[in-house]
Amino acid sequence: MLVSLLKRIGLTLSLNDPQWGRGSQNNNQDGKKPSDGPPDLDQLWRDFNQRISQLLGGKGSGDGGGSGGFSPDAAGAKIGIAVILAVVVFIWTVSGFFIVQEGQTAVITTFGKYSHSTSAGFNWRWPAPIQGHEIVNVSQVRTVEVGYRSNVKNKQPKEALMLTDDENIIDIQFAVQYKLKDAAQWLYNNRDQEEMIRQVAETAIREIVGRSKMDFVLYEGREKVALDVNSLMQQVLDRYKAGVQITNVTMQGVQPPEQVQAAFDDAVKAGQDKERQKNEGQAYANDVIPKARGEASRLLQESEAYKAKVVANSEGNAGRFRQVLTEYQKAPLVTRDRMYLETMQQIFSNTTKLMLDTKNNNNMIYLPLDKLIAQSDASAVAKPAVATPAVAATEQVPTVEMRFSKDGRARDVRDSRDREVR
Repeated sequence: MLVSLLKRIGLTLSLNDPQWGRGSQNNNQDGKKPSDGPPDLDQLWRDFNQRISQLLGGKGSGDGGGSGGFSPDAAGAKIGIAVILAVVVFIWTVSGFFIVQEGQTAVITTFGKYSHSTSAGFNWRWPAPIQGHEIVNVSQVRTVEVGYRSNVKNKQPKEALMLTDDENIIDIQFAVQYKLKDAAQWLYNNRDQEEMIRQVAETAIREIVGRSKMDFVLYEGREKVALDVNSLMQQVLDRYKAGVQITNVTMQGVQPPEQVQAAFDDAVKAGQDKERQKNEGQAYANDVIPKARGEASRLLQESEAYKAKVVANSEGNAGRFRQVLTEYQKAPLVTRDRMYLETMQQIFSNTTKLMLDTKNNNNMIYLPLDKLIAQSDASAVAKPAVATPAVAATEQVPTVEMRFSKDGRARDVRDSRDREVR
């Protein structure tokens, strides 16, 4: 449409035309040929006014001025105005198109009031002043720092110092990371959104720390404090309709104030020494107590076994005696002779014997040298002590002296040295 309008006007917008901007005459006012230099801007403006006048149905002078002036007719004026309005409306309509990048949201307002939100892509709204739009990045992870700015060393004492449940002062620096979940709420429900989130974070951390002990916040409860702050901040921001989603709360520094840091370090060291000594004592107790219990159990079992043995032996002896008594009461002489024979058998089976025939006056003496030697060897092996050669010889072959009494009975008399050795 614009090109056809320009053709109708008759303008040739080409810098390659040597006559563009020099009018329809080939010569200038001095009667000289036009030079090959750049076009005259004044002449361009006069030519443009002349073409407009012709378009609107008027007749202008050749130099764009003079007494003829600008006198358009009604039909030409209507056509010209319609064309100009069409161009203006086209440009105004085109100005309503806009592009939203991925991860962004456009918030549309109608006469300043929120209308709707658009997603990523090529979108159109009513041009200004009817509607306007504002593009918000909802995928960006934003960060608010509490207790410090840009660096942990750049502390903000008013934000960092807070009171614990056991009335101790603690210094905390942490960062809150968040994303936008509703761009309209983020833009219009609160003013100075970043400062609002910082104040909510400070309020939440003071409430959580105020309900906790100092040692819990410093050591084992640091992660739990961060999680509690995250949950409490999300609840408060949802009540404020801030359109914010808390993604992470990171503890940058948790320590006592610098003024009492040395004393606190000494107290921590003393506590660590106490725990170490307790652990050592517990380890020693864990080593000694099981051994003592095992030894006591062993002694109890041995005593129980000894008790059972003695009781069983006593009961067995008592039962055997009762049986012997019963038999003795039935036949006293037979039982007495049997007991005597059994006793003598037991005695003779464990002693060295020498048999002599005194009734037939046989003086032949039989010495069981083989058994005596074997007995002496067994006793030598049983005694680990080293004996002298004289004593060893005496132990190997004991001397036996036979003497006959007047009544004809034989009795052996062992050497005194043999008795001394035994």
